[in-house]
Amino acid sequence: MTGRLAGLIFLFAVIVAGFLFVMIVQPEVPPDQIAFETRTYSSLEGWKEDDPSGALTAFQKSCDRLLVLPDTANLGDGAISGTIQDWAGNMGDWRDACEAALEISASDADTARRYFQTWFKPVAIMNHRDQLGLFTGYYEPVLRGSLTKSDQFNVPVYPRPAGHISVELGNFKESLDGQRVVGRVEGNRLIPTESRPEIDRGALAGGPTPLLWLDSAVDAFFMHIQGSARIDLDNGETVRVGYAGTNGHVYVAIGRVLVERGAIPEDEVSAQSIKAWLAAHPDEADEVMQENASYIFFQIRDVGPVGAQGVVLTAGRSLAVDKRWIPLGVPVWIDTTAMPDRADTPQRIKRLMVAQDVGGAIKGVVRGDIYWGSGDEAGEIAGRMKEFGRYHVFLPRALLIRQSEKKK
Repeated sequence: MTGRLAGLIFLFAVIVAGFLFVMIVQPEVPPDQIAFETRTYSSLEGWKEDDPSGALTAFQKSCDRLLVLPDTANLGDGAISGTIQDWAGNMGDWRDACEAALEISASDADTARRYFQTWFKPVAIMNHRDQLGLFTGYYEPVLRGSLTKSDQFNVPVYPRPAGHISVELGNFKESLDGQRVVGRVEGNRLIPTESRPEIDRGALAGGPTPLLWLDSAVDAFFMHIQGSARIDLDNGETVRVGYAGTNGHVYVAIGRVLVERGAIPEDEVSAQSIKAWLAAHPDEADEVMQENASYIFFQIRDVGPVGAQGVVLTAGRSLAVDKRWIPLGVPVWIDTTAMPDRADTPQRIKRLMVAQDVGGAIKGVVRGDIYWGSGDEAGEIAGRMKEFGRYHVFLPRALLIRQSEKKK
C-alpha cells in the first residue's frame, strides 16, 4: 500500500512539474497590436522601378467610393476600437488627395509616381515591433456550369438565404468592435445558420433557388475560397458570380487539416497539392472539405470580380486585408515573394497596391492576399503563394501633419 501511495505521489508530482514547465516555457502570446513608423520613399526598395500607374487606376476606383462619404466619416469603418480610428483619419483628411487623383485622366509611371509622392507618405505597419506577416494570393477561376440541374451539373451555387441576418456586435458593446455574427431567426431567438456539412446534406432544400449548377464539388469548394468565378455555361453563355454573404461559421483551412492527418507535408501545401489529394481520394474528399464549416453565398454580377469595397478588382494591384486593422481604399506598398511560373523559383514582388477586399482567412495586422486576375495562369500563381513579407500604407501628408500638430 505504501509503495502504491508513493507511486501515486510521484506521478502527481511529475504531472504538476510538467504543467508548471509548460506554463514557464510557453508564455501566453500577446494579442495583436498595431504599430507604425513613418518612412521615406528612398527607403522603399523597388519604388523607383515599379510602375504605379496600375495602382493609381485602382486607387481612382476606391476614391469614387470614398468621395460619396461625408468628411466626418471614419475611414476605418468596422475596425477594432482604438486602432484605425486613431491613425487613418476621416474622409476629410483624404478628400483632397482623392479629388487630385480623379483629375488625372491618364498616367504613365512617372505621373503616377509623382502623384503619390506629392500627396502621401509611406508608413511601415507592424504587429508590435514585427513587420513580417503572411502573404497569399487569390484569383477568379473559370468553371463549367449550367442553369439547370442534371447528372453532370449537380452541385448548387446558392444565393444568400433571405432569413440570414448579419449582426455587428460593436453596435451593442464597444469591446466587440469589428466582430460580427450571422444567424437566422427561429421564434424569438437568433440561432446559428446551417453549416457546410448541413448544407451539403440538403439543409437548404426548399429554400433559396440555386443560381446555377456546377459539375465539380471540389471546384465549388475552391470557388468559395476565392469568392468569385467566371462560369462558362453549357448553353454557350458566360456569367460571373461574386460574394453575397457567408453563413458565419469559422473558416478552417483544409490544408492544415491534411497536414495534421499526415496526408500532405507542411512545406508542400498549396491549392494545387490539395486539389490533387482530393482528386486521388474521392471517398474522403467530401468529409475533408466539410471540416471547413464556413459556406459562401453568391450573386450574379455583370462585371467582376468585385471586392468588399464595392469596386472591380485590378489584377496585380488589388489587395485583400483584415479591415479590422487596415481600412479599405488605402494604397499599400507590398514587399514579398511569389512564383510567377511553374518553376520553384520565388521572385520578389515589390509594388504598390490598394486595399480593396477582405477574406475569411485574411486575419492579422500584417496579412495580405494579392488578387492575381482571372483564369488558369493567375490560379497557378495564387495557388502556390504562401510567403512572408511586409507592407507600408500610404497616408495623406495633410493627415500626418494634423496628427503631429495634435500631439504638440
